[in-house]
Amino acid sequence: MSSLFDPLRVGALELPNRIVMAPMTRSRADADGVPLDIVAEYYAQRASAGLILSEAIYVSPMAKGYVRTPGLVTDAQLAAWRKVTDAVHAKGGRMFAQLYHTGRVALPEMLPGGVLPVAPSAIAIKGKNQTDDGPKDFVVPRALETEEISAVAAEFGEAAKRAMSVGFDGIEVHGASGYLVHQFLDPTINQRDDRYGGSPANRTRFLLEVIDNVCTAVGKDRTGLKLSPRIKFNDVQEPDAEDVYPILAKELSARGIAYLHGAKQGGYEVHEMRGAFKGVYMAGAGFDLEKAEAALQSGAADAIVFGKHFLANPDLPRRFRDGLELAQADQKTVYWGGAKGYIDYPVHA
Repeated sequence: MSSLFDPLRVGALELPNRIVMAPMTRSRADADGVPLDIVAEYYAQRASAGLILSEAIYVSPMAKGYVRTPGLVTDAQLAAWRKVTDAVHAKGGRMFAQLYHTGRVALPEMLPGGVLPVAPSAIAIKGKNQTDDGPKDFVVPRALETEEISAVAAEFGEAAKRAMSVGFDGIEVHGASGYLVHQFLDPTINQRDDRYGGSPANRTRFLLEVIDNVCTAVGKDRTGLKLSPRIKFNDVQEPDAEDVYPILAKELSARGIAYLHGAKQGGYEVHEMRGAFKGVYMAGAGFDLEKAEAALQSGAADAIVFGKHFLANPDLPRRFRDGLELAQADQKTVYWGGAKGYIDYPVHA
């Protein structure tokens, strides 16, 4: 039986423990998508995790969907991420870049030339996006033309190369949370009648093209994927998830990627994919120490991904190991602000 403190081989990496830091948007980039200097300190403080998964990073100017979120496109962005990976490695850590394209989540004011965001189909999200000027309605996106889609998938591979060039140890593709990769999977969002729409197999095509591009760019042993079926976010519905995700598990297994990260944030039992995916399975969302150890000991997961506990506990592995009290995060500073509520949580005495 495995425990949180056993080492684990994940693709090309040997993790010293099975405690993974979840990808968490913290909105500590400037208006140009350049991570602030405090970002390096934030991640370095948490380098005792077996693996750090970065916050979501947009792969192209068209992929940005939120204010003060980071990109991996410009020279300034790349230089800032080099500071981050250097700081993490100096503390003995390992870090994957989580890459995404927000698709229909974006607002025109965030995109080059104020153009419409893109999506599988011209269907808007119900609700509003948060901006510095207050909440604004989502807009009806432009449906991608068939001949455009492979080029968008290729953007992930190019961004993956840039990530490795600035010191990341691997790539996690963000296939969750109702962003572009996830949008293609859901028939209530993807109503295409070409090879990227219609059947469950067709709707997985874009995700698999993204994975293939990343594997070609950095190697399958440095490629992971996050999924969160039926997450209640960005109008995700996925009425036929039971048909779609077994197809994905089979295809991902055949590709031999380093790991699958399943986040139980919706009505679909994503952790059941552990039995269908023939590789390292990381389970996330809703775990405490007791639940994490039980999942590892039963074989339900190979590693556990922790999010909120890492916010206020930079030394989380030590606190788990020594039975120390966990600090609670200030929710008001999770997404907004500077150093306060970001790098000022102390390690346990």
